[in-house]
Amino acid sequence: MGKAAKEPQQQPNVPQPQTLLFIKPKQLEEPPAPIQEVVHEPIAAPKPTPVVPKPVKKLATVPILPPKPAVPIVPPNQDDGDAKPAHQPIFQAVGIIVGHVSFVEGKGKITIAQKEYSLFYASKHRYAYDALQKEVEATGGQNMRLIVYPKVVHFPKREQHYRMSFQLVGFDKGRLQEGIANQLQDFEFRLCGLWQFIPVCQTPCISVFKNFNQERLSYIKQAEPDQKVKFMKASHVPLIWRDAPVRPFRFNPKLDKEQQGHSSFVEVLAKFLPQRDVFGFNELLSEPMEKAPSFLKAGKKDKAEALLARMAR
Repeated sequence: MGKAAKEPQQQPNVPQPQTLLFIKPKQLEEPPAPIQEVVHEPIAAPKPTPVVPKPVKKLATVPILPPKPAVPIVPPNQDDGDAKPAHQPIFQAVGIIVGHVSFVEGKGKITIAQKEYSLFYASKHRYAYDALQKEVEATGGQNMRLIVYPKVVHFPKREQHYRMSFQLVGFDKGRLQEGIANQLQDFEFRLCGLWQFIPVCQTPCISVFKNFNQERLSYIKQAEPDQKVKFMKASHVPLIWRDAPVRPFRFNPKLDKEQQGHSSFVEVLAKFLPQRDVFGFNELLSEPMEKAPSFLKAGKKDKAEALLARMAR
């Protein structure tokens, strides 16, 4: 075969030089205006605007009064001089006894007219009981003036005599200037309750029940049956009151419920008579009331439940 014809070699792409055109600037038809020198004149400072004060409104002057004196809080049923709070009747049995106090193995006794009575306390008055015991140790316990609640235990048999004792509230060393210790004389008691006979006592009594309030109601709703009945147990205080304006109520089993009538609520001052273990009427504090203040009383159902609870132990 013959030799192949040589292919023409390609030349590299080299940019070709360009011809630059020079354009002559046109001649200005008019000569430029001469530059004028600018003279800056001083700027006058602005005149201050006079500040005219606004008229001030005059405030009304309020005179400062001295603080009012605090009004003393007077507890119910206490006198504060001329003004007396409205009377609100409540169930109550409280008074003063005087005698020789002694303690044997922590148990308190008070001797009045050669008769000995037991002293005990509720939990809220434990401090008074302890303080009395220390006072007796220091002084010998002669002629102690005690503030007490009367507590009377009645027995099922009517001919069996009740037993009198006292629950300590406090004691008076001659420094108390107000309250029960100042209002009552020695052996004088304030008795407020239902004037009636009870089946196990031949002497008519003033029955003192627990006053009603919401706190006590909440307690008995959650208490055990035995605790509930014990808490609502009334104190029946025997009272000799010969000329009473109302007769003591006596239940008559021969009459219907509608014919029975009801007990009157009375408030009296009475004297404790240790020779007979009874209280004697001294003064009527207010007119007898047909309707008693609200109180708590254990019903037959409560007593039955409490009895079953004791038997189950």
